[in-house]
Amino acid sequence: MRMRRKVSTLLTILLTMVGTVVFGFSSPAQAAPVRVMPLGDSITGSPGCWRALLWNRLQSNGLTNVDFVGTLGPQGCGAPYDGENEGHGGFLATNVANANQLPGWLSATNPDVVMMHFGTNDVWSNIAPATILTAFSKLVDQMRANNPNMKILVAKIIPMASSACGPCPQRVIDFNNAIPSWAAGKTTAASPITVVDHWTGFNTATDTYDGVHPNAAGDQKMSNAWYPVLAPLVGGGDTTPPSTPGTPVASNVTATGATLNWTASTGGTGGVAGYNVYREQGSTDPLLATPATNSAVLTGLTPNTQYQVYVRSRDAAGNLSANSGLVTFTTQQGTCTDTTPPSTPGAPTASGVTSSGVTLTWSASTDSGCSGLAGYNVYREQGATDPLLGQTTGTSLTLTGLTAGTAYQVYVRARDNAGNLSGNSPLGTFTTSGGGTGGACTVTGTTQSQWGNGYVIQPVTVTAGSSAITSWTVTFTLPSGHTITGSWNATFTQSGQTVTARNVGHNGNLAAGTSTSFGFQAGRPNGNTSLPTSYTCTTP
Repeated sequence: MRMRRKVSTLLTILLTMVGTVVFGFSSPAQAAPVRVMPLGDSITGSPGCWRALLWNRLQSNGLTNVDFVGTLGPQGCGAPYDGENEGHGGFLATNVANANQLPGWLSATNPDVVMMHFGTNDVWSNIAPATILTAFSKLVDQMRANNPNMKILVAKIIPMASSACGPCPQRVIDFNNAIPSWAAGKTTAASPITVVDHWTGFNTATDTYDGVHPNAAGDQKMSNAWYPVLAPLVGGGDTTPPSTPGTPVASNVTATGATLNWTASTGGTGGVAGYNVYREQGSTDPLLATPATNSAVLTGLTPNTQYQVYVRSRDAAGNLSANSGLVTFTTQQGTCTDTTPPSTPGAPTASGVTSSGVTLTWSASTDSGCSGLAGYNVYREQGATDPLLGQTTGTSLTLTGLTAGTAYQVYVRARDNAGNLSGNSPLGTFTTSGGGTGGACTVTGTTQSQWGNGYVIQPVTVTAGSSAITSWTVTFTLPSGHTITGSWNATFTQSGQTVTARNVGHNGNLAAGTSTSFGFQAGRPNGNTSLPTSYTCTTP
């Protein structure tokens, strides 16, 4: 009798297990996402578009079980992404530590990983590296109090080169040099600190718009620096790239095409997923093809043109190999009847704005027609007839003879050698200097990016006149229906459509002829492409 009871009990247990597995009475819980907090100042959060690039790279490489967290929301960037963060414009790491602000942010979000690019404003304020790192130690202790197993990524910050802070370039170097030894002494097995180098290879002339804050190229470099360190922490595993493919060999070269073959690569995460074929052309090499195997048929080439081409292999995690050797070939002479316009160029971005001139730059167009890309036309958006301001064969143009204190909206159209014109690029906006009142300071606003129902204006550059100033006030007019949704490096008030921005503590004192900047994001009715106007600057 006792044995029968045991057998009956065992059958009951087995049937319960079968019911659980087969009939789905319960199922294993999905692994919780890895919670990642981006922590820092305006370089991280205002708008910090490197976060959008990093998030989308993780997603495209299958690393979807990740949640960016923070008490602040996204500030645009023109692409969907998980934008929560703790990037507080104008904040000093030392002040955050002294005021015990971090524990509240941590308890609200409970991150597993913290990515910290912090200290730029401390360096600007001439705070000693040892003092900043003492604050870092307190922040790390607070992270570990929230989560004893916190994984902490600490950046060597990007360089600075601003006329308003002559000693800053060397201060950044001194601060960055002190970080590795501090991190080695503070790291633990349960909560390691990894130093991520954002300084090496970062160029303030080409990778920032004001010597301090990253532009689109700088955002890409920051994303590239974070990715291989963050990916293993969110399930990315191996970040080792495949081996270098062999030098391609060209065959079947015609006026508009060629066939390439090369020795295959090996290795990489999950093996080789495919190849990228590039044309060697200068600072930016265009991607010609993305075949899955070690051969490619190129089409749409320009007749009677020399090409130098190389190949990089890629794996499933997005790791890219080194460049292969170059193959050089020249397309045949051919006849051309081209009615295909070039692609639309990117929105022009203004720099070097003066009372009578500006330098505009934009991303390049491509041309699939046989005649080839010839150059670009730059127009002023003005009404029924938009005047042509200039032409160039490159992706930048310096305009002169402009009117002082005037808002300009400009766009670019690409043209090919057959005379076909592309569509209009998105508008770029800037205001020439000399429009400020009082004569003590001038102001220039530049559109960084815009989309259907919003835009980001930065930098708004404030420049002292012939005498030093201790504070400044900028006013400007928002188009009807527009509202400020975010701002950094200035305090904002709004009355109707008039906005007043005043300096914060660290950027009010300007020596004669020096500059500082701030920025803001605004929302607008979808399809309303108007932008702020009538920027003026005054001092007490």
